[in-house]
Amino acid sequence: MNESTGKVTVAVIGSGNIGTDLMIKVIRHSDVLQMGAMVGIDPDSDGLARARRLGVPTTADGIEGLLELDNFDEIDIVFDATSAKAHATHAALLHPRGKRLIDLTPAALGPFVVPAVNLDAHRDAPNVNMVTCGGQATIPVVAAVSRVAPVAYAEIVASIASRSAGPGTRANIDEFTETTAEAIETVGGAQRGKAVIVLNPAEPPLLMRDTVLCLTDAPDPATHDRIRASIEQMVAEVAAYVPGYRLKQPVQITPVPADQPVHTLLADGTTTIPTHQVSVFLEVEGAAHYLPAYAGNLDIMTSAAVRYAESIADTVTAAPATQGANR
Repeated sequence: MNESTGKVTVAVIGSGNIGTDLMIKVIRHSDVLQMGAMVGIDPDSDGLARARRLGVPTTADGIEGLLELDNFDEIDIVFDATSAKAHATHAALLHPRGKRLIDLTPAALGPFVVPAVNLDAHRDAPNVNMVTCGGQATIPVVAAVSRVAPVAYAEIVASIASRSAGPGTRANIDEFTETTAEAIETVGGAQRGKAVIVLNPAEPPLLMRDTVLCLTDAPDPATHDRIRASIEQMVAEVAAYVPGYRLKQPVQITPVPADQPVHTLLADGTTTIPTHQVSVFLEVEGAAHYLPAYAGNLDIMTSAAVRYAESIADTVTAAPATQGANR
């Protein structure tokens, strides 16, 4: 905590689109956080150039450069917007130095956090993972259904503009699907989860669209009303920190046909066959702080990360100055 400003000092590793958007959100819109460093590996990147113009300390020497910055000991929280592979290295170097990590890669070394679902569950964790853009958009809906009726199977399809998928996203497609599917179960509450990502090449680029399908045992019409109300409440909670998050169509709840082989989708050992399918269609429009509005997939990640960082601001303190000798 910076005593002169009363704010928590953060660093961003990764000077690409996600990292730069994080920086802009912190500088322009956070009353709790302040930028302490922007870290990249390309000295000519737009993110580092913008950071320099805004007076933020920068380094183009990656994690090693961050460790050598004069104000490193003042940094409380580090956002990692690089890659799953790089995050493992960053975590190994930053954990011993007392830094709290918020991981925006699919590395999933720490517990999953989806602010609308489990904001307070991991407040003391040294490293949390923000799942994926598809996870941030859809897991709240799965959780909204599962808190009313058991979800035997949940499948999400995240369709994003191809233009908004940078090298990091494209290099981590496998990790995206695996991490999202795991979080659908562990955070969303589904007994089995599946995730699909679609890079939509349409021009002009389309907004992020997400489809959530849940199979549940809910034969009572009154339960259907409760499911709809739960989803609408959850959408409002996400929209509180991602204003462009919204239902594209009314929630649909339909009977599962008797001859539909849904048993092939269920987890081993499932004995109760779902009676209904809940279908939810979402749209995410970005806030356009740095990224274009069609990049809602990136905006929901950065918005969720900032929301979590602000929520733990009262639990973090700067690493002791003596740690500087151990760099």
